[in-house]
Amino acid sequence: MALTGTFDRTLDDKQRLAIPRQLKDGFQGGDSEDLYLAPGNEGCLSLYSVQGFEAFAAKVASVSTGRVEVRNFHRLFYGQSERVQLDKQSRVRIPERLISLAGLRHDVVIIGVGDHAEIWDKERWDSFLAMSGPQFDQITAEALDLSSSGG
Repeated sequence: MALTGTFDRTLDDKQRLAIPRQLKDGFQGGDSEDLYLAPGNEGCLSLYSVQGFEAFAAKVASVSTGRVEVRNFHRLFYGQSERVQLDKQSRVRIPERLISLAGLRHDVVIIGVGDHAEIWDKERWDSFLAMSGPQFDQITAEALDLSSSGG
């Protein structure tokens, strides 16, 4: 099930974040209430189900660690990733170092991104939308390689 949607949320004073039901249901694939928080791109955090994180790790494992960029990615990604558990109110506690990494403040946005979700500081997300939103057609063509196929 592809994770989709945009959800405005707030971090409480204990650094907990409520995961929307639509995303929580999309993460379900087993009996685990565990999720993985990991560094994302453009200053966000990525949120994976256990199965999603393991699938991503399998893809990463297929890339040779002979290149320094790959080794550095492993260090930065896995060294800062953390397994977290949903509480009874479907909240996760975000470790302080990950809050700092993503520049999260009180107001955040969670977005579904297919196989995972991303957690953004609201101001950073609004800025990203303002800059990238108007370029959606061009971004689509480049991401799906439509420009070279004439489509």
